[in-house]
Amino acid sequence: MPLDRRTMLSAGLGAGLAAAAAKAGPRSEGETSRLAAMAQPTPAELGLEPGARHDQSAALQAAIDEAANRGAPLVLPPGRYRASKLMLRPGSRIIAAARTTTLEFSGGGSFLSCEGADGVVLEGLALDGAYKMLDAAQADALLSLSKCRGLTLRGLSAARSVANGISLQACSGSLVDCTVTGAMQAGVRSLDAAGLEILNNEVADCANNGIQVWRTQAGEDATLIANNRIVRIRADGGGSGQNGNGVNVFRAGSVLVTGNRIADCAYSAVRGNAASDIQICANSCTRLGEVALYAEFGFQGALIANNLVDEAATGISVTNFNDGGRLAVVQGNLLRNLFRREQEPQDKRGVGISVEADTAVTGNVIEVAPTAGLVIGWGAYVREVVATGNLIRKARVGILVSADAAERGCLLASNMISGSADGGIRTMDAGGRPTGPDLALNSSGSTRLSVVGNLAV
Repeated sequence: MPLDRRTMLSAGLGAGLAAAAAKAGPRSEGETSRLAAMAQPTPAELGLEPGARHDQSAALQAAIDEAANRGAPLVLPPGRYRASKLMLRPGSRIIAAARTTTLEFSGGGSFLSCEGADGVVLEGLALDGAYKMLDAAQADALLSLSKCRGLTLRGLSAARSVANGISLQACSGSLVDCTVTGAMQAGVRSLDAAGLEILNNEVADCANNGIQVWRTQAGEDATLIANNRIVRIRADGGGSGQNGNGVNVFRAGSVLVTGNRIADCAYSAVRGNAASDIQICANSCTRLGEVALYAEFGFQGALIANNLVDEAATGISVTNFNDGGRLAVVQGNLLRNLFRREQEPQDKRGVGISVEADTAVTGNVIEVAPTAGLVIGWGAYVREVVATGNLIRKARVGILVSADAAERGCLLASNMISGSADGGIRTMDAGGRPTGPDLALNSSGSTRLSVVGNLAV
């Protein structure tokens, strides 16, 4: 019996991949390649011409629709195919072998998208946006998915987008082992996630943010962002920190950011804004233009632990008590080679850790901080800070604490301070300038500011 496209979709794909699709657990890239080879139709059987310069959207959409209707995976053959406005269906499964299948955007309102399509699986597919315009009313990324549950996006690549690389709105599922490069907004954007994992991806050379997890209203999000590599993130959109971050979390509560390697970002490695109960743990962060790890504005609860930061204007900042930012643990971090931005008229920094309210700062190591190792409070914005067991080396001042701490409560105990030219522990005025004697050598004379058992050498 001669093979046509309908026969291949209904018989070859179903028989060749049904058993594998039923297997529990994720497939490796090698397994995906082998499965694809078992039932890979030829381009002619799908009505496709590899490398052709004309648009092949109609043939691709027909194949997507027919495979979804039959509940069969669509295995795309190697080659480059120009297309636009492709729509995924509920249960669509598109498999390509090790990114040898490239869909190149031919222009139009959208590229590859869907809304309300649960159970979508995409594996091994390469998307090339060719920097052609998208219609923001239709799509904000090369791959733009909305209100989709149970997504599996594995081994994809997305490159050269004029907007975001991959955008997920109100989605659940996983984005794993993908590569996103050259996006003119964020590499990966999530809005109002419903249970999302972003794992083991590479994001590079994006204009504004690497991985962006936002919510339209503050609330629990619980996205897991783990073991990603994020490098060279610019801040082309400007602003004071909403752009230029490796990971940007806004209004999204209970997000875990762990085990990521983040380098060469214009602003922060991880920036949590109004992100309550955020956990920033065990990340490796290098060469950041502003604060490496940030919890700011209107959050309650932040755990920042066991991170390594090398080269940043500030290592860790827990701030904006004036806007309700409070309650944190900063523990076991290694921060080194902080620098001052002398070209900035005001915000020069050069600080290891800066905190304001209801925070424990314990067991951190800070080395080389040209302004101060630890800054506690800012003007009147300071309350109930405990700093114990920290090692601070080669800071201009070991610890600076707001003079208003005498009214708000602060405990500095058992810290080791070495090589601080302008004092081990000093109060500061509202402009951040050191004032008064070295409290590491003299009592504070206040019942609300306790300085006990510190050693300055």
